[in-house]
Order: sequence, then C-alpha cells, then structure tokens
Amino acid sequence: SNHHLRLLPDRRSNQAGITMGNDSTKSRGVDAEELEIPTTPWEGQKPGTSGLRKKTKVFMQEHYLENFVQSTLNAVVDSGTDITTGTLVIGGDGRYHNDVAIQTIIAMAAANGVRRMWVGKDGLLSTPAVSAIIRERGPQWQSAFGAFILTASHNPGGPEEDFGIKFNCKNGEPAPEKLTNAIFENTTKIESYRKVQKMPEIDLSKVGTTEVEGVTVEIIDSTEAHVALLKSIFDFPSIKAFLDRPDFSMVYDSMHGVNGPYAKAVFVDELGQDVSVCMNAVSKDDFNGGHADPNLTYAKELVALMGLNAKGEKIDVGEKSIPSFGAAADGDADRNMILGSQFFVTPSDSLAIISDNADCIPFISAQGGLKGVARSMPTSGAVDLVAKKRGFDLFETPTGWKYFGNLMDSKEVFGGKNYTPFICGEESFGTGSNHIREKDGIWAVLAWLQILTAQNPDPSKPLVTVEDIVQKHWKTYGRNYYCRWDFEGVDKEKATAMMEKMRSSTGSNAGRTMGRYTVATADDFTYHDPVDGSVAAKQGVRFLMADGSRIIFRLSGTAGSGATVRMYIEQYEPDESKLNMVVSEALSELVAIALELCDIKTFCGTETPTVIT
Repeated sequence: SNHHLRLLPDRRSNQAGITMGNDSTKSRGVDAEELEIPTTPWEGQKPGTSGLRKKTKVFMQEHYLENFVQSTLNAVVDSGTDITTGTLVIGGDGRYHNDVAIQTIIAMAAANGVRRMWVGKDGLLSTPAVSAIIRERGPQWQSAFGAFILTASHNPGGPEEDFGIKFNCKNGEPAPEKLTNAIFENTTKIESYRKVQKMPEIDLSKVGTTEVEGVTVEIIDSTEAHVALLKSIFDFPSIKAFLDRPDFSMVYDSMHGVNGPYAKAVFVDELGQDVSVCMNAVSKDDFNGGHADPNLTYAKELVALMGLNAKGEKIDVGEKSIPSFGAAADGDADRNMILGSQFFVTPSDSLAIISDNADCIPFISAQGGLKGVARSMPTSGAVDLVAKKRGFDLFETPTGWKYFGNLMDSKEVFGGKNYTPFICGEESFGTGSNHIREKDGIWAVLAWLQILTAQNPDPSKPLVTVEDIVQKHWKTYGRNYYCRWDFEGVDKEKATAMMEKMRSSTGSNAGRTMGRYTVATADDFTYHDPVDGSVAAKQGVRFLMADGSRIIFRLSGTAGSGATVRMYIEQYEPDESKLNMVVSEALSELVAIALELCDIKTFCGTETPTVIT
C-alpha cells in the first residue's frame, strides 16, 4: 500500500522545490481522506501561562495529545500563519514520553502541510534554545513559524509524574492569550485530526536530514544556535581568563534535565573548564527521580556542596573546600539559582544586581546601555530602586513571561516606545533579557560570571566574591528581606474560597493597623499592558504596608494536580546595621500577620508550607 504523503495534484512547485498552495485546505498538501482521524473533545485542555501540563498518563490516553496538537495547528493557521512555507521546531526537556510525543507531532505536522521541521538531537531542546532557534537559525526562507516544546518545566518527570506541551510563536515567545484561548476553544469542539498514520519513525539520535515524500525532517545539534547567541552577548575570552584563576572554582548543577549538553558546550567546549564543573549533566527521563527545580529545597546536593542548608543558612562542612560559585538549572533549563560560597542569592536580588551591573555585558553596553527593566508583581522591589537611581523604564507585570515579551517587542512589533536593551525577571528563579523571548538559565549564570570578571580585574588581588557583590549592593540600596511560602497540593475549591474572601475584604483592610504595620492599600492586582492595551485582572491579592513592606497571595494552576497557594512576604530595610539578619527572624512578624489575613488554617487545614524560598 502506498502510505507516502501524496501532494494534491493542483499544487505547483517552484525551482527551490517549495510547494506553493493557494487556499488553506489545499495548502495542507496531503491526501485528506487518508489522514482524517475522527475524535471527540477531551475536557480540561486549557493551556496555562506555559502551555498544558497534566499527569503523563493523561497525555498517554488515546487522541489526547493529538487533539491538542491539531487544535494548536488550527489556531495558528486561523491567526494568519502559513505553516506550509515556514519551519516547525520540535523538542523537549527529555522527560518520559518525550520521544513518543515527538514522533506523533512529526506525523501530524506532515499531514497538516508542514514541509520542514527542525528537531533537537535525541529529542532534546531547552526552552531558551527553542526561542533562540526560532529567532536565529537558518536562512530567511527557512525561518521558523513556531515550535512545540514538550516540557512541564520544573515539575517532576516519569510515568507517574507530569508531562506538558506548549507552543511558541514566530518571534520565539510563548503563545499569547489570544492564541491560547483559540486553542482551548478548538479543543472543546474538535471532531477530527490529521496524521500520517504510517509515517516512518525518524531516528532522533543522528544529526542530519531525512526526506519523506516532500517533507524534510532535520535533526539539529541541540546547542549550536543558543551557544552562538550567548557568545555574541558575553565576552567569553575575559570570562575564561577569570575562570582560570587558581582561587576561583565553580559548579553548575543541571539536575539531570535538558541543561547538561548546554552546560558542557559552554563551560567545557567554549570556556575550557574541567568536565567536573558540570554536575548531574546526564539528561534522564525522570530527572533521576529528583524534582528538577532549582531552589534551596530541591537542589539539595548542590546546596549542601555550597555549605548551606535548605533555609539558606551556613552549615559546618569541616575541612571540605567549598566552590566560589554554584548554579543550578531546572528541567527545561529556563530557570536558574545562583549561589556563592555559603551564600544564597535570592532571584529578586539577582535581577537587581544584574540590572545594576548590566554595562559590563557587551550586548548591552554596545547598544548604549540598559533602557528598561521589569519584574513580575510578586518579585521584590529591589530592582525598582536600581531603576529609580539609574533612570531605567520600570514595569511591574503579572507572572508569565509573555508580558515581558510585549515590552521587548514594543518598538519592533507594535511601533511603540523602545525599551531595549531590556532585562527582566521573576522571583521564581527566572531571569532573562531581550536576546530571546523566554527566560534563560544559562544566560543568568553567564551574566553573573561576567559581573565577577568585571569586579576582579587584577588576578593578583584577593577574589571579590558573590557575597561581596551582594553586600555592596545592599549597602548602596538597602535590603529587601523576602520569602515565599508554597502550600502545594491544597484543595482547589477551598483555596479559591480563601482567595475570594480576601478579595472581597480588601476594602475593609485598608488603613487597618496590625502590630507595627499599617495596611496602606489592599487590592487585587490588575495589569494594563502599555504595549497592546490588554488588561489582566485577578493577578494576586496584595496588602501594601505604609513602610513599603508587602504581603501577596496567589493561587497557581500550572502544577499537574491540586492547587498551590503562594504567599510572598517582603520587608524593605534601609538601616545599614540590619542588613545581615536571619531572613526568618526579619520577617517573623509579617509572616504572622499574613497567616492571620488569609486564614489558610481554617480554609485549607494547614499553615505549614511545603516549600519556603
């Protein structure tokens, strides 16, 4: 039987062998009867801020992944994208079911008329690398129209754990709300999907091109495009010279996620460091049974190696030598944690310090210096103080990288004000700049190394450490004491009721005095996007104190099951004699007030968090 793709007879080909279609049905380019597979909608396929995440077993159900992929491709075509002329990028973080899902997507894309695909070697592509590939790779006539990324980010992987899929658009950013709404709408009424049923399995282990009847599937080096971009942003020779100092040592924990090949490509191949710098660098489909989330709780091995406990406090390591610098990545390599010797840098402080020192990054100084900075609303106000002093445009956005993407594209895409070069970040260990449209873990690590390089111009002088840099920053700007409590796996209905009660009583809380604090304003954060005019409401309940301290509550839905209540506590301290308090002590009174304000014990039966960051 002839199971190859058959181009419709009325399609024309030009010299370059690109098939031209006129209307959208013809541009699908394959014999429709053979490929239409009837299906019925699955409930609950609503993508969150970073795509659709569910238990792996849910994704393994018949038609589940297929329904979502077809709904996405239909939404992309309906938005005016011609998927028959551009390239589709496909890759994931290597979690269980990644390889099977990739073969499904290849066969479906082919049946939908996609003529060229770039797939990461072994099916692996980090989330930042996908954004870089979409934006940077290949000649103009091959440029990518988008990507399917198979990841559930920092959620655990394996047959009993989580799986996820998200779509990124043609400038490398995660699908905006307009598109995710259209995708969800499509999932509720889907009747069939297209798939080449007998598509030969593509060997993902070898770099090279496979032609299957008019469809080109190219297995690409996973790291090449991203590493080339990073080399154009940072001064690699100066960083290498710094790393070679005998009094400096570092370790980078990839937590058995997708980051391993990238860490090796940058630190071993480009910067000439010993392979021992790359810790847990072999990608595993269950992240070696760990939780690939770079924080003090889950990156236990690295945190202990750096001489700290899960609270970020110093521990006695005896005679063991501690590396000068430590970093960790999550499953899909878009997040980062930065550590000095026995010193934890909070993501909020990291964002402020990178922004304050951005001029040492060639990509930024070459464009006349930093113009714009942004943080998600729950992130501490440390970067605000830097922006105020240095005259940067400052934005406070809801959680979700797409809001930063709009600000980066303000001039280029929307014809508005130019805010680039632009640096942004979230308290949830995500930091990045306008070099791509995703957060980028290895970018943040290199930014810190570039800052350390700049602060250590003379190798004969004592090492200026990570802790020295942070302490100097606090002396200049004051310190934002900060913590986040996560209550994971709580009952969604009860948690929602708790949020509603706080929401409805924000008015009556304004002006209320609690201990030494007075609530100046209480509200539910609403964001008016200055670039596209869209409005995002109900983004988190905020209690803003008269002295600048803040208490924030958010209900998060991206985890695989159950809901997570996040409680954020922040206390600004300008007094130089109080810059080195224990965080839990500095915040104890505010924490007690926060627990009283939300009454989580009554609603959810606990006031003991799963994770404290």
